[in-house]
Amino acid sequence: MSKNEQPLDWDCLRVFLAVARAGQLFAAARKLRITHSTVGRQISRLEAGLHENLVERMSNGCRLTTAGEQLLPFAERVESAVLQAQSVVSRTDVEVSGNVRIGAPETFGAYFLAPRLPILAKRYPKLDIQLVPLPLNLSLPKREVDIAVMLTMPTEGRLIARKLTDYSLSFYASRSYLSQCQIPKSINDLKSHLFVSYVPDMLYSPSLNYHEIGKVDAGYILECASSLGQLEIVQAGGGVGILHDFAAARHPNLVKILPDVRFLRAYWLIVHTDVHELNRIRKVGAFIFDEVQAQKSQFVDDASGNTKS
Repeated sequence: MSKNEQPLDWDCLRVFLAVARAGQLFAAARKLRITHSTVGRQISRLEAGLHENLVERMSNGCRLTTAGEQLLPFAERVESAVLQAQSVVSRTDVEVSGNVRIGAPETFGAYFLAPRLPILAKRYPKLDIQLVPLPLNLSLPKREVDIAVMLTMPTEGRLIARKLTDYSLSFYASRSYLSQCQIPKSINDLKSHLFVSYVPDMLYSPSLNYHEIGKVDAGYILECASSLGQLEIVQAGGGVGILHDFAAARHPNLVKILPDVRFLRAYWLIVHTDVHELNRIRKVGAFIFDEVQAQKSQFVDDASGNTKS
């Protein structure tokens, strides 16, 4: 090491990672619970040691330079090594303590995972569990969530994916709605009905686009970006919608219509490679996987006719 070179400091790298993930110095400071000026000093210190500009400051935030992008994967590996070292040496992770943030699609999170999380909390009382709905502006590659349940297997990033289960969706309407109109017997019959659907330009996953049936030629279309919102609209007698079978089964006033049409999708359990060996991440991931496997039959409705996939 030359006289002008300085060893990389973990505190500086930790701040650099927070800035890279937050995209703002102020947001990074809030996350780290330090002052904005401290964040700036640490970044400047890191840049001085490397003789490179790492972060480009802009009026609406900041972004990594080419040198910053090159440093990022190395900084993530250092972070992973520090986390694992803390776990092994201090043995704090042996008793499964700390924070685990789980990101999940809202229907899976609300109808399946949330009722089971108290079991996990009771099993590991020193574990701080957070359940957040996806999509939010939360990123697994940026480590803003520790574990994610996703609708498609990722093709990029240093991520480990494990398929949880297939799940099915079908057309539903409420009993009150069907008591006031003729029950549709085919897709074409939806011309005289209100169709409850997603907002097309807000689809966060291609799997939410039910392209198998083409464009539904409905009499009216009501678009809602929330799957739970769609369920509530249909349940309230608002119209016909495509709902998760495992969620609709919880509402006896919902009636499956067009039984020959079914949509098959999948849930994937995703963890970042840097943290997947941490005990608390492994325990929570195993809990989610085991719970889904034990209840796998509820996710796919085999009473339907032909499967569309």
